[in-house]
Amino acid sequence: MTESIDILINSENKGDRITALNLVRELQPAIAFSYIKQLVTDNNTRVRYAAVSQLATLGSQDLAESLIILRDRLVNDPEPDVQAAAADSIGALKLTEAFDDLQNLYETTPEWLVQFSIVAALGELGDSRGLKLLQTALTNETSLVQTAAIGAIGELGIPHGVESLIPFVTNPDWQIRYQLARSLRNLGGDLAAQSLAILATDPVEQVAKEAQGIN
Repeated sequence: MTESIDILINSENKGDRITALNLVRELQPAIAFSYIKQLVTDNNTRVRYAAVSQLATLGSQDLAESLIILRDRLVNDPEPDVQAAAADSIGALKLTEAFDDLQNLYETTPEWLVQFSIVAALGELGDSRGLKLLQTALTNETSLVQTAAIGAIGELGIPHGVESLIPFVTNPDWQIRYQLARSLRNLGGDLAAQSLAILATDPVEQVAKEAQGIN
């Protein structure tokens, strides 16, 4: 199979290179990783996106090299989709060394999708340095980014993060209130309990059940 993949990866047809990316999934991780590395700088956006996304699992074969690759794609790739995929993979691999890169890009990119992926990654990283940036993201003009920030603060599990979440108890978006209930349950404490008591009577059943801890 590797001979076929070699041919497909070196093909000028983007469809062949995408086929190669699908085939490497059937290989041993170490071998698949060696192939993926060849396509993270492909001239086609779709190919790069797929390759960078696969690093979320294959990158554990060599975390040091994956860090170099993902930092490069995060900062230097011209396509927001690929930058977002790089942030996703950084989070999945828990590459805390890329924290500064994530923070800098969040503060400079105009792309909400990239910001969303960075916020989600900060939750996965579990790095306490991320709390301040996540609190900033709570004021983002895009509700999906706000929702991701609420979830990420809950993932961090830092008790004093609760205070910044309280204003969302009365948010008109029930999906934000649902995510808030989940995060408050993760964070715990008296202040969280007070807000959960309010959310437990929420008119939206999903929110009320989440606040009550009913699956």
